[in-house]
Amino acid sequence: MHDIWNPWHGCKKVSEGCQNCYMYYLDEICNSKKGNDIYKVKNKFYYPLSKDRKGKYKIKSGETIRVCMTSDFFLEEADLWRNEVWKIIKKRSDVIFSLITKRPERIKENLPLDWNSGYENVFLHITCENQVRADERLPILLDLPFKHKGIMCAPFIGKVDISKYLKTGQIQEVICGGENYGGIRECNFDWVLSLSNQCKKYNIKFCFIETGTNFIKDNKQYIIRGKKLQSQMAYRANVNFKGKDIEFNLYDELGNKLKKENLYMPKYSENCIECGSKLICNGCSKCKKCSMKNS
Repeated sequence: MHDIWNPWHGCKKVSEGCQNCYMYYLDEICNSKKGNDIYKVKNKFYYPLSKDRKGKYKIKSGETIRVCMTSDFFLEEADLWRNEVWKIIKKRSDVIFSLITKRPERIKENLPLDWNSGYENVFLHITCENQVRADERLPILLDLPFKHKGIMCAPFIGKVDISKYLKTGQIQEVICGGENYGGIRECNFDWVLSLSNQCKKYNIKFCFIETGTNFIKDNKQYIIRGKKLQSQMAYRANVNFKGKDIEFNLYDELGNKLKKENLYMPKYSENCIECGSKLICNGCSKCKKCSMKNS
């Protein structure tokens, strides 16, 4: 995918959400590797700085790049590489970098020296797979110096009430999705609906990206195979909510603020019409993966 940057690969499991980690599963069946084998991805480490033949960045100003989708950005074993990544993120201050972590307790001590109140182009998401992890991690999130904060409930394995965190006004979006690949713990639609209603109450963006394999609705179990169908069913659940706009102040390399009309605008194909992730997606990359039966 054009919107993913994995400067390192591999992770260590830290909570129940990690039990059936998709990265461990895919490594085992696709790469004959162990998920806890942590290494720097040398050929992709400087991906945001890649340029085309005309000398222009391949990642356009205004795009959102998801970082460390096969690891955790604040993984202890990645401490040696993180400072260099921060420099890349600072250099590409025209691009939004979405960070997802289950390790909020490690964040403060691993921010760059010039962080101050946060980089404008960094969107931090803390994972909360159930109520225990929400109450453990979200108070830490509220105390962190970030311009943009979000919550990721995935894999969504238990009902979560985050109203008291949403009402602070610090949270800008909530994303949730069920478990798949190597795990089939249930995702109950009642939990999803409750989370959606909490976000609507505070006018916060909510995105139900996928049902997961084992989806419960109206006390009926639905086994849904294939990511495309899971995403389509999430979209059809009609619980996604745009909420208030999230504004990012992005700058070119000379420090000039970029105008909205000069930023990348997502383009969508016919395969995007019923996609649960559309609210948070960069748009169609024309990779054609979504047209594959089990993509």
